[in-house]
Amino acid sequence: MQDDPARAWDDALRAAALFAADPHGLGGIVLRAGAGPVRDLWLDALRQHFTGPIRRMPPGIADDRLIGGLDLPATLQAGQPVVQRGLLAEADGGVVVVPMAERLERGHVARLAAALDTGLLALERDGLAARLPARFGLVLLDEGQEEETVPEALADRLAFRIDLSGVGLRQAERRNAPAAQSRADAQHPPPAGKGPGAADPVTTLCALSDALGIVSLRAPLLALRVAGRIATTEGRDAPEEADLIEAARLVLAPRATRLPPAPTEEQEAQETPPEPPQDGGQSEEDSREPADAPRTPDDVVLEAVRAALPQDLLARLLAGGPPLRASAAGRMGAAAASPLTGRPAGNRPGDPRRGRLDLIATLRAAAPWQRLRKREGEARRIVVTSGDFRLRRLKRRSETTTIFCVDASGSAALERLAEAKGAVELLLAESYVRRDRIALVAFRGTGAEVVLPPTRSLVRAKRVLAGLPGGGGTPLAAGLDAAATLALGVRRSGGSPVIVLLTDGRANVARSGLGGRALAGEEALAAGRLLRAQGLPTLVIDTGARPDGARRLAEAAQARYCPLPHADAGSVSAAIRAVTL
Repeated sequence: MQDDPARAWDDALRAAALFAADPHGLGGIVLRAGAGPVRDLWLDALRQHFTGPIRRMPPGIADDRLIGGLDLPATLQAGQPVVQRGLLAEADGGVVVVPMAERLERGHVARLAAALDTGLLALERDGLAARLPARFGLVLLDEGQEEETVPEALADRLAFRIDLSGVGLRQAERRNAPAAQSRADAQHPPPAGKGPGAADPVTTLCALSDALGIVSLRAPLLALRVAGRIATTEGRDAPEEADLIEAARLVLAPRATRLPPAPTEEQEAQETPPEPPQDGGQSEEDSREPADAPRTPDDVVLEAVRAALPQDLLARLLAGGPPLRASAAGRMGAAAASPLTGRPAGNRPGDPRRGRLDLIATLRAAAPWQRLRKREGEARRIVVTSGDFRLRRLKRRSETTTIFCVDASGSAALERLAEAKGAVELLLAESYVRRDRIALVAFRGTGAEVVLPPTRSLVRAKRVLAGLPGGGGTPLAAGLDAAATLALGVRRSGGSPVIVLLTDGRANVARSGLGGRALAGEEALAAGRLLRAQGLPTLVIDTGARPDGARRLAEAAQARYCPLPHADAGSVSAAIRAVTL
């Protein structure tokens, strides 16, 4: 596994040099690094290699600035539509740097991906229809936390993925060698006797992608382009084995989702040369021939790439769950339409008495028709009709409220409550950054109560949880009703609720407070179906010693089911993050 910061920095410089030679052909680079001098040094190295335009895409950029639109002053002056180029068209032949790429909006992701695929920008707005050249490369600056990643739809189209989070400033300043010199440190020396055409590059890279668990077909294609670029810089017509090794290390290794299979005993036996005969019947030169027999090109490339795999890949595999999982940016809830407050999200035709008028968009809609609307000899003015009015579309991000609904009954109540306490504290520690809130509903005895209203206060949560009692029956239906009522209140206030139910699913107290497993079980299933009808996202964590007791309830609520008979605070918190991200 690669764990040398100096090697990571050398690979980053090498990737910058290769990318600068063909930005659009190689797609771009995903650079995971926080804002600081190390990232600035790498960006300076990219500028030294690339002489074309480098444009920075501001966070929250509007569509008319990103893809272009109607040039309002020029249109009014000329009396006919005049196209104004956007940032992507201005970056034709250059590079676009995207800060905070892990928080890109879906519309911007789609436009960037389409431009990367076609090299053209489709401009269809404000009465315009144009195709503008937009051949550029992307540098996505990933500044998110561990579970925040850039959109996979973009990352899959970019050749390189660089992680400089473990590189210090002194290491970056010392490793200042030219990219050509760093190549010797960035790969294993090729075996003697290997020349051009020794192996089919396509077959080798596809086999290596399969061994590393890479399902995308773009990965080997990008690796092949990188290998061809390396060969071109070295003055060769076709990539050699050393070029394939370096391309696979830079492109395929960061995408690996599993460890490559180890050689079998039969393969090792075939690679082990037989001992020379003792009778001297064979010449010394013939006896050395099996030892010098070369391995297959695929084995050589795979062995060289194995050392460049991400250092935390094995740990993720041992921890279980999908490795290198791509997640959405943040947990701030869904973007909800808002008539008066929020961030601009375009415009729409409408009555200005029922929304906020977008003056510039209104003038753009009216500008192309001025020559037809003005009468001869009329004073110079702009004629606006009711069909030209445009209203602002505003969206505001709603915060997520995680509602813990905890079974506080029975002999295992203390263990379950301890798990809930730990999970609440872990999630609250992250809520300051992600603007989340936490609530807690406990059910025991004959009813349920909201012991912790939605809050971000870790001190308050600890104080309430410390005094939470346990024991008694299991009024599961009452607990679900209380959680649903709280969730609907959060939704009405503009938030995004998520219900997390920790129970073994064995209800024995009905809503009326009477005992009886049959009636209590039917009421619990009915409460679960009500959650489904109300569209409340729910996670059911089965904490029973024999998991499966809560599966029927999860099916009734169409909730995600997670059996954790030996759960702790960390596993509960990880399961909740997997659902709410």
